[in-house]
Amino acid sequence: MRRAGLYRLAIVAAMLATLEGLCRFGAISAFTMPAPSVVVRDLWGILRAGSMAGAIVKTLADVAMAVGLSVVTGVVLGVTIHRWRGLRETLEPLFATYYAIPVYAFYPLFIVLFGLGSTPQVLIGFMLGMIAMLTSTLSGLDRVPRVLLRTARAYQLGPLETARRITLPCAAPFLVTGVKLAVSYAFIGVVGAEFIMSRDGLGYEINFAFNNFDNGIMYPLILLILLLSAVLNMALHAWERSLLARRGR
Repeated sequence: MRRAGLYRLAIVAAMLATLEGLCRFGAISAFTMPAPSVVVRDLWGILRAGSMAGAIVKTLADVAMAVGLSVVTGVVLGVTIHRWRGLRETLEPLFATYYAIPVYAFYPLFIVLFGLGSTPQVLIGFMLGMIAMLTSTLSGLDRVPRVLLRTARAYQLGPLETARRITLPCAAPFLVTGVKLAVSYAFIGVVGAEFIMSRDGLGYEINFAFNNFDNGIMYPLILLILLLSAVLNMALHAWERSLLARRGR
């Protein structure tokens, strides 16, 4: 493990140990928050019992669908916009201010249009993740060496072949960064939408436990979401580093 990784691990361990001590010695009451060790124990019990299996599968399926739509749409739109300078100059200021838009304000409309199923949650996650993927694609395409593009023209490669063989492979590290952001935003969008109005999913279960003062369910499920998103991002981060290493960076 690299030194930076050891430092991160030490910081997290110190924070958890401090929180454990505050909970154990009564500085933080058990009614407010159980100790981290208790949360881990309760999470293991929930996973072993399988009582939340349906909610976990539902949320992960919605997140996966939101990420998939975000990645495909973001890459396709990024490649298209990158080829049209006028279109990019028109839309780029909108991308910069996109996240100032309260996306959750569209949730009532989505419920009216699509009902209380998974579609509104997936759309919220997609709307948050797609722009991150699009802007990362544009950043990656901007850094493709022009000599490679001239080589593609010399070999008379079409737009699709050029994208498949040259531009997208060169932009791959930036695309992975976009996927990392899309995963994070998809989790935020889907779980947040389940909080607002849903009949199932991890967000719904956390909100239900909160309203019933059930810390034995609420905190373990929050920890589960943190662990899932952290593991996915760590895997993507390792992939990103390997891509950068191949390019000598």
